[in-house]
Amino acid sequence: MTQLKTSRQRGGAAHLLGPYGLVLILVVLFAVFALILPQTFLSGRNFNAILSNQAIPALLALGAMIPIATGKFDLSIGYGLGLSHVIVLKLIVDGNMPWGIAALVAIGVMALVGVVNGLLVEFGQIDSFVATLGTGTVLYAITGAITNGARVVPGDSGLPVSFKDLYDSKIAGVPIVAVYLLIVAVILWILFERLPLGRYFYVLGSNPRAAALMGIPTKRYSIYAFAFSAVVTGVAGVLLASQQQIGNPSVGMDYLLPAFVGALLGATAIKPGRANVIGTLVAVITLAIGLAGISQLGAQFWVTPLFNGVTLLIAVGLAGYSARRKLRAGAVAAPPSMLPKADDGGPAAPAGPATTAALPPAPANTVL
Repeated sequence: MTQLKTSRQRGGAAHLLGPYGLVLILVVLFAVFALILPQTFLSGRNFNAILSNQAIPALLALGAMIPIATGKFDLSIGYGLGLSHVIVLKLIVDGNMPWGIAALVAIGVMALVGVVNGLLVEFGQIDSFVATLGTGTVLYAITGAITNGARVVPGDSGLPVSFKDLYDSKIAGVPIVAVYLLIVAVILWILFERLPLGRYFYVLGSNPRAAALMGIPTKRYSIYAFAFSAVVTGVAGVLLASQQQIGNPSVGMDYLLPAFVGALLGATAIKPGRANVIGTLVAVITLAIGLAGISQLGAQFWVTPLFNGVTLLIAVGLAGYSARRKLRAGAVAAPPSMLPKADDGGPAAPAGPATTAALPPAPANTVL
């Protein structure tokens, strides 16, 4: 009995360690830097800088998270970020187009790119890693053709003040880009946690064959995922244009790795093994706090990728450790009659509830 109780306690600790291991790392990092750098790290200026500087990487991480939930990868988001921000500035500077229309054009172009990615993956039967890498290279070429390899620089009149305020303004002292990020995160959370569409994404990512047998139009929802990812990337590109105010055709690649680190790291938190919105935000905040702290300590430039890689390894290791502990705890806690016998394999453990029970009815039309 004592052994069983101890095993259950350990299993409970492991159960908490998996979902909240990254949160624990976040708290430890914050406490360490707060003690070492109380004057600078705990200042409101530092927090505003973190919110302002990490809003675009966080948006891109949320965009990368959507295809990951369906078991796919979209490597074109970095190139798409560069293309969308160049399109906005090119239309404003050279086309004299109102910035609102220019922003909608850029987001619309990215939505089309997402649909093309989905068609290549689902109907071209090209692996998502290869397909999106190919389309990303094409997007980079298009960006270079639009800019002729040069930067898009506003004239003497500059950019509209309202367009610059899109990134620079504040609401109640909080950078407005953080508000945009919160709005996008809430929309995606509702989509994934409260709407059938998000649950179809998760089923598609966990078992595409089972999803097809259930009547879910897998091709259609895969295309949806790529399209939504591209739209979020387009929004991030518009904000990047407002932030930099100069079109740089190669800037998008600087955001690709942080976006995927945030998305993959987020899949180890809150709901381990499943890409989720809150976990992605926790991952981005963890990386942002860590990078802000080490930069204030005067770290060299190479510390940033080192920190990203080490943080990813630690979080994934914690999630794997938690999963193994839960398996061992479950084996010890199971009644003897539930365990297989050594001689004949024993009775099979009773099956758990069907995974489809919580799913909404599949759409009647299963054809794309």
